[in-house]
Amino acid sequence: MLPFLAVLTTWVLACQGAPQEDMITSLPGADFTISFNQYSGYLQGESGKMLHYWFTESQRDPATDPVILWLNGGPGCSSLDGFLAELGPFKIDKDGVTVLQNPYSWNMNASVLFLEAPACVGFSYDLNDDCASDDDLTSSSNYMALQDFFSNKFPEYQNNEFYITGESYAGIYVPTLSQRVVEGQSEYPLNFKGFAVGNGMLSYRLNDNSVMFMAYHYGLLGQTRWDSMVEACCEGGVPSKDTCNFHDPTDLGCLLQVIEADNVVYSGDFNYYGIYNDCHHGDGSKVSNITIPERGRLDADMDNLFRQVKKRAGITNTKSPRGDPPCIDTTNIKKWLNSPEVREALHIPSDVQDWELCSDLVGSLYGRQYFDMAPQFEFLLQHVKGLVYNGDWDLACNHLGNKWFITDLQLMETEKSREWYYDDQVAGFVRQFPNLDWVQVKGSGHMVPEDTPAASLKMIYDWIEGTPL
Repeated sequence: MLPFLAVLTTWVLACQGAPQEDMITSLPGADFTISFNQYSGYLQGESGKMLHYWFTESQRDPATDPVILWLNGGPGCSSLDGFLAELGPFKIDKDGVTVLQNPYSWNMNASVLFLEAPACVGFSYDLNDDCASDDDLTSSSNYMALQDFFSNKFPEYQNNEFYITGESYAGIYVPTLSQRVVEGQSEYPLNFKGFAVGNGMLSYRLNDNSVMFMAYHYGLLGQTRWDSMVEACCEGGVPSKDTCNFHDPTDLGCLLQVIEADNVVYSGDFNYYGIYNDCHHGDGSKVSNITIPERGRLDADMDNLFRQVKKRAGITNTKSPRGDPPCIDTTNIKKWLNSPEVREALHIPSDVQDWELCSDLVGSLYGRQYFDMAPQFEFLLQHVKGLVYNGDWDLACNHLGNKWFITDLQLMETEKSREWYYDDQVAGFVRQFPNLDWVQVKGSGHMVPEDTPAASLKMIYDWIEGTPL
């Protein structure tokens, strides 16, 4: 072991690699001392694609603590929402001006990199004004951005343990990027240890099929409607994972039943990201009322759900997905990020678009190529460890579908389902498999670090450190 002074000297010299032009020297609205370094700038993705990043060093020991990449989903939604509403060190007050401290930030014990991807999301842009993307282009561009980060911006971190995490449509982003990192180890080695997906879109089929069971369980579908659906869509009239096909029905009666149920579950009249959470109305509140024809972001979100049903029924989405998702209010974050003082502090060029939670261009142009992540999981779990976690109130990417997804991987269970605790209270349930943990988080919706911040902080660090929950 090197003497402490030698380690310290090595770290001080290595820190000279940090890009001083990207350092955030002041943060408008923060009236407290910030005890860690943070940086905001751009990473080079695929040709012409400039991806905005915000990097917060660990508040404990950045020299030895792990580096975590965080990706929000959409596709087309910004990871700065994850930063400022979920797991970053700061949150924005309702006034859209005041910066608050988050005592449950994931950078308490790790350095966290927030990447806005693909290009044209948030403050990211394309030099050729080409905002079209797809799953492969996104993972390739993100991989190139990582290489830019570790080679050119922060070479001192290349040997730190590295984890790739994200939520929602990052259920596609995270495994596809993780596979590129593993396959590229011989040419570009990273100390890549694992990947984590929260409330992720891991299988369109299983998510569609399971959400109807969840909707019935929550009382959104009445008994008569449920009985009719089961009769039309489930073999032998028996509701189960293996007998029901709500995802891709060929029977006209089933198709009509699923469309009617889909309209109930995703009406926009309640917060389907957290069935027991309030529905907040910001500048995207128009999409929470189905009596208004322009449903906007709701239609974009629905592109992730019951795609085959809509295709068979001839239902197409021509609406613009600009704005907040239903029941989500980012008015305060939007006001703060788009203020001239904050843009300057974050080194955002003056000709870059205003920040929106979700990009209309990316959402409408995005090409989906992967609809089941089982092949990626089967590959990755031979090399690194994984974590799948779900809030149990979510109807966008629900916990039952992800349980089914893991079941279908046919892994040997190493620890049966049991409770896990935070602050002497049951915080959820956990199951373990070789190189894979599945965690259910009690009382949380789609955005687990926002709904249950303390429990989620314990979850992520226990998983990283290999400590049983």
